[in-house]
Amino acid sequence: MYSLQDEKIAAALARLHCEAEADPERWAHDKTTMSNDLVRMGDLYLGITEAEGKLLYLLARCCQARRIVEFGASYGISTLYLAAAARANHGRLITTEVHPKKCAAIQATIHGAGLTDVVELLAGDARETLSGIDGAIDFVFLDGWKGLYLPVLNILKPKLRHGALVVADNITHSAARDYCAAVRAHDSGFVSVTLDQQELSYYI
Repeated sequence: MYSLQDEKIAAALARLHCEAEADPERWAHDKTTMSNDLVRMGDLYLGITEAEGKLLYLLARCCQARRIVEFGASYGISTLYLAAAARANHGRLITTEVHPKKCAAIQATIHGAGLTDVVELLAGDARETLSGIDGAIDFVFLDGWKGLYLPVLNILKPKLRHGALVVADNITHSAARDYCAAVRAHDSGFVSVTLDQQELSYYI
């Protein structure tokens, strides 16, 4: 079955996309009433769009990714798209999130979508939790703190298989400049292309 059409997955995605639509209002409120730390660790979904999610799914399917790693799950919108691809490819997704409240919500969402056998959630600082994973990685999605894109990639790079795909979101953010410069460098080991807000890097 085309796994995005699975009833449980489709229902979970519809709910999360609907809830995420309130993010602009919450963000405007938080910026005027909350500290930076509370905004950083707050209730914002910070999710990808449906189109971006389907692109992730298609990319992961096309490269037949069986071992997928996600940096920054938030409430799990991108996690569901990646997990659906992992299931269709007979693989697994390792995802990360530092916010305890969001971790609990992700676990509930994954359970409700029937994907607990496909997804492993690593709670805490990804620079620590991802350092211990082994095996060849086929696909990476970076969507956590932009300033950590490069440190996380450096942790994962020795574990990437040749031909792996790395997708980084929101790369126009100033904190992602070092990452973009690194993957675009002629000796980076990657061939990269920018698609709007995302950097796609093919590991050669």
